[in-house]
Amino acid sequence: MADVPLIVISDNVSSERRITPSWTIGQLKTKLEPITGVPPSSQRLSLKTAVGESIPIESADEDSTHLTNFPLSPYAELHVHDTRPPGARLNLTDTSGVEKYVMPEEEYAKKSDSVLAWKKAQKLGRFDPNAPSREQAMKDAFAQEVAERGIAVGKRCRVGGDDARRGEIKYVGEVKEIPGSVGAWVGVQLDEPVGKNDGSIGGTRYWGEDSELKRGVFVRPERVEVGDFPVLDDLEDMEEI
Repeated sequence: MADVPLIVISDNVSSERRITPSWTIGQLKTKLEPITGVPPSSQRLSLKTAVGESIPIESADEDSTHLTNFPLSPYAELHVHDTRPPGARLNLTDTSGVEKYVMPEEEYAKKSDSVLAWKKAQKLGRFDPNAPSREQAMKDAFAQEVAERGIAVGKRCRVGGDDARRGEIKYVGEVKEIPGSVGAWVGVQLDEPVGKNDGSIGGTRYWGEDSELKRGVFVRPERVEVGDFPVLDDLEDMEEI
């Protein structure tokens, strides 16, 4: 009889295999062991048909029962269930105990088919001769924004056009603790404790003292509006009693 292609599925395997219907169940289990890693005595087989029906492949005498007794159809799913306790099963997906190879940097730098080699060829990142000039251009743009907006330490301002976020400018300059930042940041101490920090960031203090009140924010110059923004008086609009 012609071989039948089936999809063999177990905890660690999903693979197309050709099955010979003249095999016995015992022969099939023996051939499945190197594929699934499950010993024949621990295999429980079932065949999932096209209509979703699950048919057990089992017999009281597996060494004399042939697969012709079961409805093998091309590309049906042959499920191999491992009956061993979880601790005794082979885990092929756990790589936590596998020692991983790390190529030395010197050897990696010599390779011609690596990402590093491609970046060098395309002059990207640190290999771009114009990168320093672009970084300086960003710094200059932020510095110009600071000058045009009249941003300076000690001036009153509001942040993001939000009239409820008024405060005083406490710092103008670079903040190296902010990842990937280039150019000037503006540190504002808000009148109300609605900020992100207390004037320090990443362990570096830019103004003030340690406080549980978060009244500080660091924002880009374009979000700062300098002007006559006095501290809001919550009682200002209340009628006299």
